[in-house]
Amino acid sequence: MDSSSGVSSNSPGIPASSPEEDLRLIMDERKKKRMISNRDSARRSRLRKQQHLDELTREATRLRKENQELITNLNVITHYYINVETENAVLRAQVSELSQWLNSLNEMMAFGGGLCADDGGFMLLEPLYGI
Repeated sequence: MDSSSGVSSNSPGIPASSPEEDLRLIMDERKKKRMISNRDSARRSRLRKQQHLDELTREATRLRKENQELITNLNVITHYYINVETENAVLRAQVSELSQWLNSLNEMMAFGGGLCADDGGFMLLEPLYGI
């Protein structure tokens, strides 16, 4: 057969291809493979991004819960602190009152003869300092 008819003399019914056409077919095939690879890569990237977003959402939820627990604990401790401070103020007032009462008793004992101890001396009571 004539090679100008576009049919290869080696294979009947198959058109002859030039090296340029072969190269174009190879390049087209590579382009298709690259497009498929890029689509897969983009899909994996979107999946990783979604997983990361899900992880961040879970972390944010956990941190909000932990923050709420810390606020609750802080409120409980603050309430306890206020109660202790109030009790402390009451105890300080009682110490002051008792110390004044003790000072008055000591003054009365000093002027009125005081209490007699075993050795015959005076026994003065000491005020409650440092309590």
